[in-house]
Amino acid sequence: MSADRPASGEPVPADDAEALRRTIEEVLLGGGRHWTRHDVVERTGVGPERTARIWRALGFPLVDDDVRAFTDGDVDALRAGERLIAAGIITEESEAMMARALGHHLSRLAEWQVHTLWAWLNRGRETPLTPAELASSATALLSEMELLQQHVWRRHFAAGAGQVIATEQAGASRKETPGAALPPDGAVPPGEGLHVQDMAVGFTDMVGYTRMTRGLDSTELVKVLDLFESLAWDVVAEGRGRVVKTIGDEVLFVCESAVTAADIALELTARAQAEPRLPHVRTGLAHGPVLGRFGDVYGAAVNIAARLTAVARPDTVLVNTALAGELSGQDAYELKVLRPVSVRGYSRLRPVLLRPAAAPRGRSR
Repeated sequence: MSADRPASGEPVPADDAEALRRTIEEVLLGGGRHWTRHDVVERTGVGPERTARIWRALGFPLVDDDVRAFTDGDVDALRAGERLIAAGIITEESEAMMARALGHHLSRLAEWQVHTLWAWLNRGRETPLTPAELASSATALLSEMELLQQHVWRRHFAAGAGQVIATEQAGASRKETPGAALPPDGAVPPGEGLHVQDMAVGFTDMVGYTRMTRGLDSTELVKVLDLFESLAWDVVAEGRGRVVKTIGDEVLFVCESAVTAADIALELTARAQAEPRLPHVRTGLAHGPVLGRFGDVYGAAVNIAARLTAVARPDTVLVNTALAGELSGQDAYELKVLRPVSVRGYSRLRPVLLRPAAAPRGRSR
């Protein structure tokens, strides 16, 4: 072991840590921090208030005006945003919303990647990485990660474009319904990253998750969460839905049709029942106008689906009357209207129990 290097797990000297930080920035950002906030304003033409608003929206703290905190890449990114505004794709008003969405989703991805790569780079080492070793490894890995991420993004972009084209060709209605707190399609300003569409929304969560976690260590908890997320993502993808996000023990998904959502919910229930390592799940579904905003969804249908999930029993699927109406007449399902319940925001919410239709000769579906 080198006499001037601490063993793994011991604090890295400040000089070494600063050298590693500079190396990371040189590799990832294509250069060091050369510019102050005033320099950035001069080079982009974007005013100081807007640059500060965008920087905060991305999730970074503000720095003093005389601090050289910005790189050539930061300047180029601001200029790219200006070109999008000039093209009418976004507006100055929606710029911060786009920045928040990008910052939120990409920071989560980056955090996972940093911890994973750092553990891999230090695996089996007795001495900390040197800047030269870090630069060599990071440079080799960066191009592969960028290729993978860009391909997956393009794949999802193509899939999303295909769905939009199919919806337009089918003449799907995007009108505001009476009582819905959503703007009609024509009232959504261009460049705001918003759209309104009738959709099916689903929440699925694990029953007794909080109680279960008390008896699990971190390794066991991660295994349960990974298993639940893998099952949910697989079923939703196979059913041609879209996972909006996972929130701890809960997954939020959307579908173009009520039938698709019903099939996904029933399949999630069946697969969770067949998996002894998972607790029971329950699902709430609702159909109605949904506001899409930078990848997330909002509206009464989202709220109702969440409320139905909260009152559903283990291994059951509850739907709202609108979604039940969409399924009416379908031989594949059984629908049973239940008594109204009082939940937050809805004093008389009427759940409908959804079950697969009984198969012939007593066989389950």
